[in-house]
Amino acid sequence: MKFVFLYLITVNYIAFSLYHLDKERAIKGKRRISEKNLLTITALGGTLGAWIGMNKYKHKTKKLSFKLWFYAIAALQILLFFAFYKRKLFI
Repeated sequence: MKFVFLYLITVNYIAFSLYHLDKERAIKGKRRISEKNLLTITALGGTLGAWIGMNKYKHKTKKLSFKLWFYAIAALQILLFFAFYKRKLFI
């Protein structure tokens, strides 16, 4: 369980940092981090960090296609969490 906690802290920190870095690069007109990579880190467990980064830096908040993918990933993670939790509860 300790490993899972450390993993989630790390992946969320990385997600938050990537959204910040991509926003800075967007402002400066430099090479950007792909949406695929931003969504991948989100799917790997960085949803909270990504959501905080999106809202704090107002990044990717207006692009509908990106938000749809983001919230689909978040919804799937919530469903999986509750399915796992419910199963663990009865074992």
